[in-house]
Amino acid sequence: MIKVATDWKDYQIIATGNGQKLEKWGNLVLLRPDPQIIWKSDVPLESNKAINAKYIRSNQGGGRWEYKGNVPDNFTVERKGLKFSLKLMGFKHTGLFPEQAVNWDIMQKLIKDSGRQIKVLNLFAYTGGATVACAKAGAHVTHVDSAKAMVDRAKTNATLSGIPSDRIRYIVDDCNKFIAREIRRGNKYDAIIMDPPSYGRGAGGEVWKLEDCIFDLVKECAKTLSDKPQFFLINSYTTGLQPQVIDNLLRICLKDFGGKSQAYEVGLPSQDGVILPCGCSGLWKSKS
Repeated sequence: MIKVATDWKDYQIIATGNGQKLEKWGNLVLLRPDPQIIWKSDVPLESNKAINAKYIRSNQGGGRWEYKGNVPDNFTVERKGLKFSLKLMGFKHTGLFPEQAVNWDIMQKLIKDSGRQIKVLNLFAYTGGATVACAKAGAHVTHVDSAKAMVDRAKTNATLSGIPSDRIRYIVDDCNKFIAREIRRGNKYDAIIMDPPSYGRGAGGEVWKLEDCIFDLVKECAKTLSDKPQFFLINSYTTGLQPQVIDNLLRICLKDFGGKSQAYEVGLPSQDGVILPCGCSGLWKSKS
């Protein structure tokens, strides 16, 4: 099953093919590589004269942006009252994953339908797409990421989206260490979101590999759930980690809370008629 992000006015995929996607972000047209696109296009996407910038991979890893027109240092996109300040970042990123709008809509409905004040913990929270969505729906959110620059951009996004300053608590920290402290403090949350990286190293040289570490992290996070948790969402962009694996993790780690879980791919529509898969998610939610 795949859930497709719709209702974007400031973002669209124009065409796909030859390992690339041609996108429009507001008034900017970008060409970026995508390993999922193994099909070919009839017309080379590079020939589109509207392209403002394209990302070129390096044989040594990483890559660089090549500018073909005026590209502002920052630009803004909006969806359903959520506003995001973006920029062309390293490793082809812009600071937002538009496919996650699927999960923003789901979480906002769960928060609003709960009929109570919901405390949300967002781990590996990046620039705050999920944070802003949940806060906009009325939740109080603790936003945790180890990169200060990303947390600062999340603050900007919250301000742009009109989120009250007391609605979000920002933490610059290693997510594993933060969870360990929250367990000792006895702090509890009604919902948890996590978007862990495939691989990384902590400030002290600690190695994070998703397949080896994710189960223990989810198990520890479950200790911070309140007596009446609302939902637990895991996102993954790790190739080979199937939706059913995430569903199994949630079922095992949250079995004492009842509820039900589901897992699915997330994707984006393209004007050339294809649905582009963009990772997967697993969602546990209470039955009440």
